[in-house]
Amino acid sequence: MRAVTVAPGVPDSLRLDPDWPEPAAEEGAILVEALAVGVCGTDQEIIEGHYGEAPPGQQRLVLGHESLGRVLEDPTGTLQAGDLVAGVVRHPDPLPCPNCAVDEWDMCRNGQYTEHGIKALPGFARDRWRVQPKFAVGLDPVLAPVGMLLEPASVVAKAWDHIERIGARAEWKPQSVLITGAGPIGLLAALLATQRGLSVHVLDRNTTGPKPDLVRALGATYHTETVGELDLEPDVVVECTGAPVVVLDVMCKVGPAGIVCLTGVSSGGRTIDFDAGALNRALVLENNVVFGSVNANRRHWDQAAEALARADQAWLNSLITRRVPVSEYARAYSSGGGEDIKVVLDFTA
Repeated sequence: MRAVTVAPGVPDSLRLDPDWPEPAAEEGAILVEALAVGVCGTDQEIIEGHYGEAPPGQQRLVLGHESLGRVLEDPTGTLQAGDLVAGVVRHPDPLPCPNCAVDEWDMCRNGQYTEHGIKALPGFARDRWRVQPKFAVGLDPVLAPVGMLLEPASVVAKAWDHIERIGARAEWKPQSVLITGAGPIGLLAALLATQRGLSVHVLDRNTTGPKPDLVRALGATYHTETVGELDLEPDVVVECTGAPVVVLDVMCKVGPAGIVCLTGVSSGGRTIDFDAGALNRALVLENNVVFGSVNANRRHWDQAAEALARADQAWLNSLITRRVPVSEYARAYSSGGGEDIKVVLDFTA
């Protein structure tokens, strides 16, 4: 079968292997036919050789962690043949640590977790893959065109779950949220915010392309000025860019008793002249919270599946700006000139 693979740590080693072995039985009882995988910045960084780890005893890693497939067989009866399914990306570490032991593998303490298409587990960019029932998320049939969005939506569902848990420390009735960055994570964060009835503001530097219209279609407000120029003090900020200046600015912009959730990852290596003492004073005196969030556990995947099923399906479909057949796989992993939101590698074309 076909599989899109890389040699981890070797830049530009991306290739389509036409005779990749069938998935091993130990990967899971549920056999799945791939329909599509989403492409994201993590894939790009693995292709560039920055990180990635092949499964034990193998030299190459199958890419793809944003999955969508259709069940071919499930002897466990968890799902039925023909059901839509996505595979949970992260698996708990083998020890396990205290968090992994209670299925909170997104909060793994020792870093020995594994991840499909990223770290020591084969990804989903292959014609067929297997998954254990515990890590198989069934999807509403309405999500057939867009189910590969479940993985980034699960990241956002976790972010909102933790925001609300932190907010419960006191009487808390948030009214407004600022989301910085209108990529897939930012737009899905905005979607889940509108589903919570909040006044939503999305900031991004793009003045053209689909992003402004996608934000307005949610009933949210689109901004292109700097964070400091915004005329609002949001109760919640979901930071999705990882840009150091933006990260620092939103910490200063959030309102009293506000919560800042950082989902973007900074590249590092840049020094900024900043008044850390003033920031510390503001955070302490206003009871603000800043926290980071990454990955998701099964609870969040299920929450994300429900949120996507409730969403406007035409709007979700608009997030996918390119669908590329597997035969042209290289195009899926190349830049679309800055207009792309989500690129999908299509295994059915």
